[in-house]
Amino acid sequence: MESILSSGLEQGLLYCFMVLGVFITFRVLDFPDLTVDGSLPLGAAVAATLLVHGYSPWLATLAAVGAGICAGFVTGGLHLVLKGGESDSTNYGPKLLAGILTMTALYTVNLRVMGRSNTPLLGVDGVFEKIADWFNLSMSGWYLILFLALLAIIVKYLIDWFLHTEFGLCLQATGDNEQMIRAMGTNTNVTRIVGLGLANGLVAFTGALVAQQQGFADVGMGIGTIVAGLAGVIMGEVIFGIRSIGWVLFSVIGGSIVYRLLIAGSLRLGIAPQDLKLLTAVLVVAALAFPTVRKKIVRQ
Repeated sequence: MESILSSGLEQGLLYCFMVLGVFITFRVLDFPDLTVDGSLPLGAAVAATLLVHGYSPWLATLAAVGAGICAGFVTGGLHLVLKGGESDSTNYGPKLLAGILTMTALYTVNLRVMGRSNTPLLGVDGVFEKIADWFNLSMSGWYLILFLALLAIIVKYLIDWFLHTEFGLCLQATGDNEQMIRAMGTNTNVTRIVGLGLANGLVAFTGALVAQQQGFADVGMGIGTIVAGLAGVIMGEVIFGIRSIGWVLFSVIGGSIVYRLLIAGSLRLGIAPQDLKLLTAVLVVAALAFPTVRKKIVRQ
């Protein structure tokens, strides 16, 4: 039981930054962005490549975040081109297509960055090893969980602060009512592009951390990222509720942990790893259906 708990907490906190990025695109911007399936391995590829070439893990991680931000900018730019002069924010066609095109292009970019499909980090010190050396600790188990929890709280409050700035409020308004905020003189194209950059920067940050934690970067490690991210967002909202933007960010982190705990428990119960994608789809459907079922039960 303890191993399931520690594994679920570790993976949930490790991937919570990706789930926060998915939350920004899907809930704040109302933009179904599929770029994340490419920006997560992009962050891993950039970080791993720089690490094996002798660069500092801090610089490698920062560069990975920058690469993810650039990927988000590309998606935002493609969306502007694809939608043309159309101002209907409810048309998801150009949004989906922009994300798909960027995700597809990133597969080749990731191969070019690494020069191959897989980059091992054997004998290379990442951020976790550096922190372990500083505090003379073994950065694994509960020490790793504590570090990731502190990092998640810091990132959560930074996002919370940003979303309450003037620009952050415009970002939220862009997703809620684009026509209204545009009528007030705000350039919604700029806010959307910045929001996509921020979201994909968080996703790439997850990729960089995952690569350094598991010891390799792989071009296929982003497959299913968008589904896992949505699972974390939806489960967090269903289980912990939506009260304020500050609370919902905590809910999203909690949803990421719950999702990974369910995956860890399923593996322990004997579910084959190749069945996890199906399990993820089932969990997302169950989370989506739960509010409707609960309302019907209450009415009866």
